[in-house]
Amino acid sequence: MSTHSFLEEATERGFVFQCTDTEALADAMKSGPISAYIGFDCTADSLHVGSLVQIMILRLLQKHGHKPIVLLGGGTTRIGDPSGKDESRQMLTDETIAANMAGIRRCFGPFLRFGDSGSDAIMANNADWLDQLGYIGLLRDIGTHFTINRMLTFDSVKLRLDREQPLTFLEFNYMILQSYDFRELNRRLGVTLQIGGSDQWGNIVAGIELTRRTDAKQVFGLTTPLITTASGAKMGKTAQGAVWLTDDRVSAYDYWQFWRNTEDEDVGRFLRLFTDMPLDEIGRLERLHGAEINDAKKLLATEATALAHGRDKAEAAAETARRAFEEGEAAATLPSVEVPVDELAAGIPAFRLFTLAGLAASNGEARRLIRGGGARVNDATISDEGAVISAALMRDGAIKLSAGRKQHRLVRAV
Repeated sequence: MSTHSFLEEATERGFVFQCTDTEALADAMKSGPISAYIGFDCTADSLHVGSLVQIMILRLLQKHGHKPIVLLGGGTTRIGDPSGKDESRQMLTDETIAANMAGIRRCFGPFLRFGDSGSDAIMANNADWLDQLGYIGLLRDIGTHFTINRMLTFDSVKLRLDREQPLTFLEFNYMILQSYDFRELNRRLGVTLQIGGSDQWGNIVAGIELTRRTDAKQVFGLTTPLITTASGAKMGKTAQGAVWLTDDRVSAYDYWQFWRNTEDEDVGRFLRLFTDMPLDEIGRLERLHGAEINDAKKLLATEATALAHGRDKAEAAAETARRAFEEGEAAATLPSVEVPVDELAAGIPAFRLFTLAGLAASNGEARRLIRGGGARVNDATISDEGAVISAALMRDGAIKLSAGRKQHRLVRAV
């Protein structure tokens, strides 16, 4: 266990945005281990890098001897959280929610230690209690503790109304159900801290107030900051789409490349948030300049990938990148895309093949990449977006496509 307290290290690493009562929470943690939870709705069958701050703060909590609880929103996903959204989410079927939940469970295994004792993490599903609620009973027991006046002041509601975007009565209830979750977890598992993104502040405060009013118990809330890159981009998004945490969605190599492409100004901050590296070592690395900052980026990529995919895959990705970039070698372990053999034999326009390979998000983007001189086939720059690429260009059973200096694919015939 670190000589720092959880709150001290969380603050130094950049995890803390708001806390309802920092001194009281620090005192509670000094008195002994506490249990804390974060909720994750099941809107997809995996989580992406945008959720990684939440996972990493649970990891840090466990490192300091406290108990993390992952709450899966089997119940609340049926409604949809309006926080930070301009429009209602698509309603998902119960079957889709169940499949998504099964996929999301896999995301936490590499980061948290699960078990039945001490600081072992556990998973809960809010459908276990929300599905049992009767509407009239909820209105009588819980509804009396929420005023419309108060609910309208929270950003999750206020911003939607200010933008004149519809907010359904269904979504309006989300705050009440999230508050109910906090109280229920306090009653069932002794949870005293809810953690969430900064857009969850209103929902968290509502749960604290409900628990105080109905059970006369003090519980706490802590939020993490919204993470954007130095250029202002949303964390975890690329031109190719979301950077998912599971390797069936994004390979370990592409995951490594995502972190390797970190902007210079973000290296120190991302090392603090997304790796377990000591703070003093991070301080040394973020002072590097020029070409040396690339060494820090490679270390960030390897350490972040090791957490999500394992050390062996992380080091293999680093070695593949070294061979591809420093030696110009089309390593067999580069990510590959399969194309029907008859199509490749007939030939495929370059712009379309770059799109199929995932090196461009659209045909238009692929055309611009080629016209701008950023596309290469077998390490040779191409300038004709309509050039036909066929099986005649295969070397050792594959064609190597490159977008810029850092993104590569092998095209194989099947």
